[in-house]
Amino acid sequence: MTDQSLHITQGEHATGTGPHIVISTLLGSCVACCLWDPVSRVGGMNHMLLAHAAGRDARRTLSGINAMELLINDLVKLGADRSRLCAKVFGGARMVTGLSDIGAQNVQFTLDYLAQEEIPLITHSLGGNLARNIRFWPGSGRAMQKMTDTAVRDTEATLPIPAGNGLELF
Repeated sequence: MTDQSLHITQGEHATGTGPHIVISTLLGSCVACCLWDPVSRVGGMNHMLLAHAAGRDARRTLSGINAMELLINDLVKLGADRSRLCAKVFGGARMVTGLSDIGAQNVQFTLDYLAQEEIPLITHSLGGNLARNIRFWPGSGRAMQKMTDTAVRDTEATLPIPAGNGLELF
């Protein structure tokens, strides 16, 4: 049987079980957290780019907590036990020199969250300046990473800009 592939992008997550489901994503400064329960053989992955604005750490933290809790809640619905979850974390590259290092901020949030929730971090590949292709098999917890210099267009999440008159200022 061939693998059933689920591709996720910024702000999305996917869950599954069974040996033939694979979840994939392409990361730049974003972080993907792969969680799985090795007993129930249920797992999932999210793709986080946390909101960032000066003086708005609370909004940023809530965005990350929401992304993690949505993933965990879907895993529990599939039969995972939160106390058995294990993590593998990828991403957080610095894609553009000279701009804010949103990748490092995404990484720090994710590591802090896992520590606070006492979810063991089994492995990670974080930072650097290359994009990563990630594949995760949620039934087994197996993950593969391929580093690439392919351009990934990560943009910082911000509040929506109100509609205007079609004039864009720069």
